Amino acid sequence: MSKQPDIHLYTASTMNGWKPVIFLEEAGVEYDLTHIDFSAREQKSAAYMQLNPNGRIPTIVDRSNDDFAVFESGAILWYLAEKYNRFLPDSAKARSQTLQWVMFQMGGIGPMMGQAMYFQRIAAKNGNEDPFAIKRYVDESRRLLEVLDTRLAGRTYLVDEQYTIADMAAYPWARAYYWANVSVDGLDNLQAWFDRIDKRPATQRALTIPVPFPAFFGQGDVAGQEYENASRFK
Repeated sequence: MSKQPDIHLYTASTMNGWKPVIFLEEAGVEYDLTHIDFSAREQKSAAYMQLNPNGRIPTIVDRSNDDFAVFESGAILWYLAEKYNRFLPDSAKARSQTLQWVMFQMGGIGPMMGQAMYFQRIAAKNGNEDPFAIKRYVDESRRLLEVLDTRLAGRTYLVDEQYTIADMAAYPWARAYYWANVSVDGLDNLQAWFDRIDKRPATQRALTIPVPFPAFFGQGDVAGQEYENASRFK
């Protein structure tokens, strides 16, 4: 009987849900995956909430560490980076910078773009359009993308000229600017960063796991996937 992989990942096809998939695919780490079905509210099941008391995705369980559970996508990236000694710089200062940019995504880009997406793609589609909220979150999302653009001036990646968990955290959110209706016009450094990561096969493969949702990136059946997404919140 073959040995089970150390990492069991519980996730779904969302910007946060893809972050650990990106790491695992880039690192070539074997893992098991359970696809959490939002329509069945599996993220709120008693068994899952024993692992993740917030009832959100993603979560990992490390079988090699006494079935240690880690929730929150940024914390998962940090845990995996330390466990496998991958996608973290060596120097203390650069590691701190990496953590700072992970936190920038967790505290800024994710929440602001998430709300921009919610008010436009879910609330408005379900008859609850709020122009003030939409403008607030779209404008703040644009500002945060401008911060990324400034950081990327003269840089290949966010920290220390290497692809790190900071890029893995920020990329799926920033790259989904279409779904948030946030313009990236004039953000040439950001768009060049998109182009570089778009060419990474492992990262692009991760965006199809557990299932692709190309509408986030303005591709495929946008109207159909938008309806599917919004209908989960009725």
